[in-house]
Amino acid sequence: MTLNIVILAAGQGSRMKSDTPKVLHTIAAKPLLGHVLDTAAALQSDKTVVVYGHGGDQVRQALANNTLTWVEQVEQQGTGHAVLQTLPALDNHATALILYGDVPLLQAFTLQPLIACAQQGPALLSAVLADPQGYGRVVRNEEGLFARVVEQKDANEHERRINEVNTGVMAMPVAMLKKYLPLVTNNNAQGEYYLPDVLPMAVADGFAVQVVTVADAVETEGVNTRAQLAQLERAYQLRQIKALLEQGLGVADPARIDIRGSLTLGKNCFVDVNAVFEGDVVLGDNVTIEPNCVIRNSTIGSGSRICAMSHLEQASVGASATIGPFARLRPGTELADKTKIGNFVETKKAILGEGSKVNHLSYIGDAVLGSGVNVGAGTITCNYDGANKFQTTMGDNVFIGSNSTLVAPVTIETDGFVGAGSVVTKTVGQGELAIGRGKQRNISGWKRPEKNK
Repeated sequence: MTLNIVILAAGQGSRMKSDTPKVLHTIAAKPLLGHVLDTAAALQSDKTVVVYGHGGDQVRQALANNTLTWVEQVEQQGTGHAVLQTLPALDNHATALILYGDVPLLQAFTLQPLIACAQQGPALLSAVLADPQGYGRVVRNEEGLFARVVEQKDANEHERRINEVNTGVMAMPVAMLKKYLPLVTNNNAQGEYYLPDVLPMAVADGFAVQVVTVADAVETEGVNTRAQLAQLERAYQLRQIKALLEQGLGVADPARIDIRGSLTLGKNCFVDVNAVFEGDVVLGDNVTIEPNCVIRNSTIGSGSRICAMSHLEQASVGASATIGPFARLRPGTELADKTKIGNFVETKKAILGEGSKVNHLSYIGDAVLGSGVNVGAGTITCNYDGANKFQTTMGDNVFIGSNSTLVAPVTIETDGFVGAGSVVTKTVGQGELAIGRGKQRNISGWKRPEKNK
């Protein structure tokens, strides 16, 4: 079977009150249209055609993909008019599936039965809603078979009481779509060309329209307002969390975790409230993430703890390490096993050997530390001279006293010791003690300044 997927993404989304095209607003940090394209890829579409209009250049640039066919709808005159623009691009012997760029939660397994039903004729995806207000109703005949779709503004009182609604998602042979769609008129309250109007034509020609009812109606909900966007964000996040709970993840509150990418985890991990995972994050076994942490594109080894309020980006943390609280690991940080990064410590392009510690109030950037290194509070590596970056190197078992300044490029060799308050500008040899302070003077008879009367 050849599958052509048409995605309608030309709407302006004026109710979003935004200059950003509606389909570029995000759920889990991915554009709405990006989610729909993921579904198309999961269905192994042979051709995916995207109908664009408002903000078209932005949309095409944001989702540049050589495998997509782009078709412009200059004037938005309804769903039927939008699909009409794509007919020349569709394969005559294919099955067409119509999706929407602002309906991001539809899953491939939900759509597979619809596609299967559409091999010989039209198929429609419906949903049953407690409150169908605003939706087109699915009208059935006395035998319970599909008769037509009537839009809210065109429906009579009896039809408005129907709670089975048209989701807008449908599939049918391309040849049938090309036969009936050009015959659709805009003789309705909206003055638009409705795609579902092809279905009664097929019925009149003796084709039965198969109706597949979605199990979870939230999958078919679209985004027209900021409130709807927020609602679908939570629905999407809960879907992800439920899958992780089934894998054994422990959480304090499923409603207060956001995954904006992928989270891969080992056994017996626990995530506390307000954790945000972005990009690709991997947790080993027995990892604990405390409250209010942001972890982006990072790997955390087994038995490690990320304490509250910590921020990790493109970092690699070994096993049995402790990070934070209030720590920031910037890109290029690589921590070996049993390392410790304490409160108010920032690292960048820093490699720490096994058991090394930077406990508090320090900056370690462009640095390579051996094993067993201890860096005292208030220490900084001066890695930038205003034009270029330079490296600080520390051997094994180095001790850096508090409030030290290491002016790179500089090396402290194995077992080197830097006294507190030192400014180090040259190599400290193996086992040497470096003290680089201004000489202290105590002045007797000194009087404290007084305020002028």
